[in-house]
Amino acid sequence: MCRVVDLRQAVLAKNDASAHELRTNLAARGIAVVNLLSSPGSGKTALLERELLRARERDVPVAALSADLATENDAARLARSGVPVKQVLTDGLCHLEAGMLAGHLDGWLPDDTRLLFVENVGNLVCPASYDLGETLRVTLASVTEGEDKPLKYPTAFGLAHLVVITKTDIAEAVEFDEAAFRANVEQVNPGVEVILTSARRGQGVGALLDRALAAVDGTPVHSPVMARQPHHHGHTHAHPKATGTMAHTHS
Repeated sequence: MCRVVDLRQAVLAKNDASAHELRTNLAARGIAVVNLLSSPGSGKTALLERELLRARERDVPVAALSADLATENDAARLARSGVPVKQVLTDGLCHLEAGMLAGHLDGWLPDDTRLLFVENVGNLVCPASYDLGETLRVTLASVTEGEDKPLKYPTAFGLAHLVVITKTDIAEAVEFDEAAFRANVEQVNPGVEVILTSARRGQGVGALLDRALAAVDGTPVHSPVMARQPHHHGHTHAHPKATGTMAHTHS
């Protein structure tokens, strides 16, 4: 058990060091990273496409990187916005890591970029424990996923600087209880802002861009209570390719 815990801590420590270096380097260039986490099918790509279009309308230089286990479908959708887009295929890895992200940005990210939106791999477990050097971490959930989502995935919601509810145009049809969802978010992440969005109807479109630009300009982001606690990382997958072994740790 000690070896598993030690491996978990070593993996996270290495990632945190890479994240710190990436954050420092990008900040020196005036670039901020927005890390988007959600379950598959949350509407993350649809909302991000609308946000990228809004950025173009406002002449804000942005770029987007989309991570998936397979296919380049999301990158193709995001590229319709006309901003620089890159697809990263993780070859089975269930999350992005800071070093991996830095490698994909090297030589690709345009010099005038102000915001880089990273569409993380679609799940709320593995990506939640990995800092990507982000300025703003956003966790999204659709109205179809249930009001108890924040309680089921406390790390993903507990470390968020911003929480976004998507697909609000069908909230009534699926009997979504907004008050219950907000209460559950507040339980795991007191004081975090929750915004309502519908990519289809345009509700809340631009709010994510506004919050990201404010962070770039120095407006303090929300400070999650969980982020101030030691050993807050709850899930780690280490995949040492050299040995072909896989270690899983959960807390």
